[in-house]
Amino acid sequence: MGCLWRKTLSFFLVFVTIYLHEASSQEATPAGPRKPFFERLRRLEEQFRRFQAVTLTHLQSVASNYNVSYNVDVRFRSLAEESQAVAQAVNQSQAVVQGELVQLKAWVRKLQRRSRKIDMRLRALDLALGERSQQQARERKAHEAQGDALQDSLARLEGLVHSQGARLAALEGWLPVAHPGITALGPALVPAPTQPGLLGPSSLKLQRDRQELQAACEHRGPRQDSSAPLQGTREPPGSGSHRVLNGTATAPKDPPRQAWSPRGPGEICGVGPTLVFPNASTKNVVFLSPGFVTALRAMSFCSWVRTASGHLGTLLSYATEDNDNKLVLHSRDSLLPGSIHFVIGDPAFRELPLQPLLDGQWHHICVIWTSTQGRYWLHVDRRLVATGSRFREGYEIPPGGSLVLGQEQDSVGGGFDSSEAFVGSMSGLAIWDRVLVPGEVANLAIGKEFPAGAILTLANAALAGGFVQRANCPCLEHCP
Repeated sequence: MGCLWRKTLSFFLVFVTIYLHEASSQEATPAGPRKPFFERLRRLEEQFRRFQAVTLTHLQSVASNYNVSYNVDVRFRSLAEESQAVAQAVNQSQAVVQGELVQLKAWVRKLQRRSRKIDMRLRALDLALGERSQQQARERKAHEAQGDALQDSLARLEGLVHSQGARLAALEGWLPVAHPGITALGPALVPAPTQPGLLGPSSLKLQRDRQELQAACEHRGPRQDSSAPLQGTREPPGSGSHRVLNGTATAPKDPPRQAWSPRGPGEICGVGPTLVFPNASTKNVVFLSPGFVTALRAMSFCSWVRTASGHLGTLLSYATEDNDNKLVLHSRDSLLPGSIHFVIGDPAFRELPLQPLLDGQWHHICVIWTSTQGRYWLHVDRRLVATGSRFREGYEIPPGGSLVLGQEQDSVGGGFDSSEAFVGSMSGLAIWDRVLVPGEVANLAIGKEFPAGAILTLANAALAGGFVQRANCPCLEHCP
């Protein structure tokens, strides 16, 4: 821009010099031709004015262009600053988007893992349902075969009874002929079947055979009757039994048979501390430390439990690095309300019925498992309510994992979900590395004796935060 200004000024000075030179040369000429000179001078003056106007216009345009260029420079600097600010904002947004993408990828992996777990559980459930349906079909066929056999036996017995009755009737008809002297005694000794309210010998025989057959069928009846001694009942002593006290023989009274219903909550005292889970927050978690220090080939889990939400949630969760469901007691994926999944080494599980726990009262439960033949048992209030076999036969629960109460782990020590949380109270919780026998379960449920050898109790509980409360109650009825 400065170079253009200098060129214009140089051109103007050259033009002025030429003009002055012509003017001086015209003054030296004679006066005769002055008139044309003045005309030329006037024309030159007009040209000069036009040139001056053009030059002024050009200079104004140059000045305006200079101002525009200056404004353009300022604008360029402002645009550069705005571009830097936009670049910084873009970088920040990229960082935020990358962080959200990382979280989204983590959620996607978690959902994929859960979907795989659900698929495996569904396959295992289908397999279990298939096995159960096959077992029910076999049992139904066996019952039908037994019914057919019993009907055949009953038909044969009825045929025998009818034949014996016919022979007896023939003997009754032959007796007056052979021995006329005892005719009067016949009606007294052998009542006639036609008399109302009385039964003849054949009918008595038939009734006795039917009673014996009915008694045999009752001995083949439900398992509850045959397993009653295992569930906490005692058989009364025989009439000939006796005991000696201070040398005197006394006949003992028959002890009353224990009822199946659980004992009142106020009758169980001294069970130890109580953990209260007030809501379904994922922060309500309790760790049992140090967990399992050795591999378990058998396990007994017992606790007093009271639910507050009508939903069982997760009672126990044990996770390791290679499997976050090594040992779980939870009810999220159960088919029936009040049922709970007993998982050992996901995806293998068994569904256990715990519907009595939904009434909001205290109940004592014991879940027992052994790798020997894969046997397992579920006791609720001293009752054996479920049992089975071939569940993780020969399996070992490995040590070194994270053992949690009240939450289900999707990773070691974390990955909690509020829909799987336990809401309620636990008391007297303990874990053994052996199988408790029914007598030990019954004594534990009535507060009579604590079985020896417990590897973990609530004394090992460590509150991780949240709203879980630890209460020391003398009796269960006083616990929150």
